[in-house]
Amino acid sequence: MSILLDQALKSEVLTKADPIILTRMADAPQRPVRWVHSSEVLDIAPLLRGGELLLSGGQALGAESAERRADYIRELAARGIAALALETGPALPAIPADMLEAAETAGLPVIELRRVVPFVAVMQEINSLLVSESVKHLQRGDQASHAMAAELAHGGGLDQLLTVLADRTGTGARLVSPSGVTLGASAGPAPGGVVTTVDVPVRGVLAARLELVVPDDGDSGLARVAGERSVDILGLALLQRMPPGLKELAGIELMRAINSGSQAWQLRQLGPASGFPTDGKVAAVVIRSTGAGHLRPAVDTVLREQVPHSASYANNAELIALAALPDGHSSRTALADALAAVDIPPGSVVSVGPLGSGIDDAPWSLAEARRALDLVAQESGSGNGGVVDAEAFAVELLAQESLDAATREVFVQRQLGAVVGHDRLKRSELLRTLTVWLDTGCNTAQAARELHLERQSMHHRLQRIFELCGGDPRGTGRLAALHLATRLARL
Repeated sequence: MSILLDQALKSEVLTKADPIILTRMADAPQRPVRWVHSSEVLDIAPLLRGGELLLSGGQALGAESAERRADYIRELAARGIAALALETGPALPAIPADMLEAAETAGLPVIELRRVVPFVAVMQEINSLLVSESVKHLQRGDQASHAMAAELAHGGGLDQLLTVLADRTGTGARLVSPSGVTLGASAGPAPGGVVTTVDVPVRGVLAARLELVVPDDGDSGLARVAGERSVDILGLALLQRMPPGLKELAGIELMRAINSGSQAWQLRQLGPASGFPTDGKVAAVVIRSTGAGHLRPAVDTVLREQVPHSASYANNAELIALAALPDGHSSRTALADALAAVDIPPGSVVSVGPLGSGIDDAPWSLAEARRALDLVAQESGSGNGGVVDAEAFAVELLAQESLDAATREVFVQRQLGAVVGHDRLKRSELLRTLTVWLDTGCNTAQAARELHLERQSMHHRLQRIFELCGGDPRGTGRLAALHLATRLARL
């Protein structure tokens, strides 16, 4: 459930703050707000899910540099929040122009609250409204689902089920196959308006998409909730109409068994039934996305083009796949490159697991791919962008599994304590510089390019690092220990 930003600004409590949108964005008032949150913490972005109206008194921002304020704006925009509302006063007399410029570039509405209001009261009023509306939508969505179940029990087909759904939500309803063929539609003329789409999987396979056309005066929130509540009923109706083949079912069961970490003998039974070889190199793929089912056709196409055998399965917000890689590492690299070219929704993440020796290693490869995603999400706050290579994080994953946090922290402190302390005190980036330099094989020129530094600046940074670390580690036994410490610092 959400409300428009314009509605939130016109709420009784927030109106008293005399709010004004400072960024030049025509669509700002129509941004959906799904929650209101307040925080003075500048590193709040990783804790947000998107759609929030974030309230801040500006105390921390008033003392920060222009660069840190711009980073703060970009981090919030990357999380997809609805807007940032800043209270001006003694700590922040005016919202700096550099912040507004960064916000307009990043597409984040910034609101000035020109009078003091209790943020607790603002959150209580608007969030209570959102919760109340959400409960109403869930109740009406369940009622629509129950009515559809009763229609299906009495022999109703797809057209009849969709008509029930359309009547309950005030929309036009249509069910289409992944290739765009209409499988069923509600009776009567479809209204014009915004289309809400919901994926309808059958046994983990994207079988159809539900399209609900919401008229201009309709309730898109209700349409979304009711559509999601009707997925299981529509899936049952589709099963009656077009049951999946045995090979497809075996492929689904194989991926479920891999996902649950089943024993090797079970995988060796399911593999041949689904057309998947039990021997030979394999690697798992994990895609986390709100549109996992929607992505499956594109990912399956990549798998068919890149590998001789594959299987996939969509479950909630995750799509998992297993690929046979006859050429080992070269096949795996080509698959990762092809996956990187797939158009995925913002916020989605892709990981390729390490190379396994056969189908017995599939659960391990899948688990490592997931752990690599979790590690990258911890490090960056979102893990968004590109394909995560689990083999590139082998050291971190081993340390995370075999060394407790206290042991890792003590090792990093002993090896890099002076560098970490310098970064904390001076807000420098010596640790990152050292990490990139070591990861490039101590190639100063390449590290400078990756860090976007002039070579002279790179040399100055390295000189300072060597002073803090007790000298140039090249040609000594300390090089491996320093490199390990930079990798453990990620954890």
